[in-house]
Amino acid sequence: MTTASIRSTVKIRPATSADAAILGHFGALLVELHHELDPARFIGTMTNTPSKYANFLERELNRADAVVLVAQEDSMILGYVYAALEGADYMSLRGPAGVIHDLFVDPARRREGVGRMLLDAVVVEMDMRGTERIVLSTAYGNEAARSLFASLGFRPTMVEMTRA
Repeated sequence: MTTASIRSTVKIRPATSADAAILGHFGALLVELHHELDPARFIGTMTNTPSKYANFLERELNRADAVVLVAQEDSMILGYVYAALEGADYMSLRGPAGVIHDLFVDPARRREGVGRMLLDAVVVEMDMRGTERIVLSTAYGNEAARSLFASLGFRPTMVEMTRA
């Protein structure tokens, strides 16, 4: 499917409580992906990871400074993005920012432009809320994500190093 045709069939909308179960499932897949990339750094999934992730994201829906968007085609949720407006963080040596915490697209629907659509939408939302900077992190080994982020104007600013 071309990017133009995906844009005509996929809609980005705010997540609702009705989306919690699929968001929990996707959140667990995100945890699993990171763990597979570097099990010494990232936690693995447990049997309750989907429900814990679902509960967490459902709580975030009620925060005025959080944004959870889903990509939907017909009745199917293809992915989500979760971001929040955050104040200065002296541990990260940064001022107030919009922080993109999660971006996940169903593995069967990757490389179709869904992730780009979600990122575009969350950037617009953060801009509308007046954020001056948007930051995100990605696993070092996730080259596809790093490439996508760079193509949208994100640049590397930190390198986390782990000793484990």
